[in-house]
Amino acid sequence: MSGNVIRARGKGRIVNRGKTDNAVRPIPLPDWCVAMLVDRRTKAANLDGPIFPSTTGTIREATNVRNRAWKPFLKRAGYEWVTFRTFRRTVATLLDQAGLTAREIADILGHSRPSMTQDVYMGRRSPGRAGADALDTVISDNSAKNGDKPGTRS
Repeated sequence: MSGNVIRARGKGRIVNRGKTDNAVRPIPLPDWCVAMLVDRRTKAANLDGPIFPSTTGTIREATNVRNRAWKPFLKRAGYEWVTFRTFRRTVATLLDQAGLTAREIADILGHSRPSMTQDVYMGRRSPGRAGADALDTVISDNSAKNGDKPGTRS
């Protein structure tokens, strides 16, 4: 990840290298994504140009991507509520479900604080059995020590 394209007043389109030193960083990609990017690069007319160029081979205008391609696609698909941040949240939630720590997910998303990643990007989980099982174990252990039947009060 080396930046994103923005329109800067008086400068036109420029590559924004990010807000922090962590903005430019290596991001390991899944094999399917690497294969797709390599395939696109090998078919590109300009190997030094953008991977997803405009029809003229230049950097795409963000407003054109949003207004001419993205919004019409969402409307046709019936997903007008989806934003680019929706994808970041989905990735964070899927990585959480896969067992990555909040720190690992924050590093992938480029956040300096895992708490921000958890609060803003990771979906809430449904309560699992872990809490109930832990309480069951503690109560059973204490009851056995006291000679009581589990689930009864003395």
